[in-house]
Parts: sequence; C-alpha cells; structure tokens
Amino acid sequence: MQITVQLPDDLAQRPDPARAALEAFVIEGYRSGALSAYQTRTLLGFETRYELDGFLKAHGVWERAYSVADLEKDAEAFERTA
Repeated sequence: MQITVQLPDDLAQRPDPARAALEAFVIEGYRSGALSAYQTRTLLGFETRYELDGFLKAHGVWERAYSVADLEKDAEAFERTA
C-alpha cells in the first residue's frame, strides 16, 4: 500500500521529507503501542533489532517508558492502600 501526504512547501524543502514523515509515523506508532518492534523495524527497513534499538535511542524513544499515566495509576493505588 502506498500513502500520499501533501506537505507545505517549507517542510517539503527539508532533506528527504518522505523519510522524515515515515520516521515520525513509526515513532508515534511504536510509542503508542500500535506498532510492534518487528513492525517498526520492517517499516524502517532495518534488518536487525540492534539497528532499531539505535534508531529508537537516537530519537529518545524508550521501550516501556514510565509515563505520567503510569505515575497517576501508581499514586491512585497507593492512596487506596494507605
């Protein structure tokens, strides 16, 4: 399947805007859990998990990062038991 995205001229002037859009898409998909590590790796064209790990690290994406929502759930659980 091919997806077409129309970019404003200023964004289209950046180096390799198609790759930048793909990377943004897969980063958010991975962060949200919509894409697995395998799907993310495949979409980016990486052959190994090592390559994917380097990419994710370079973009500040940490697997199973502790989120604000996680903190709020933990705080609520603590309040119920205290």
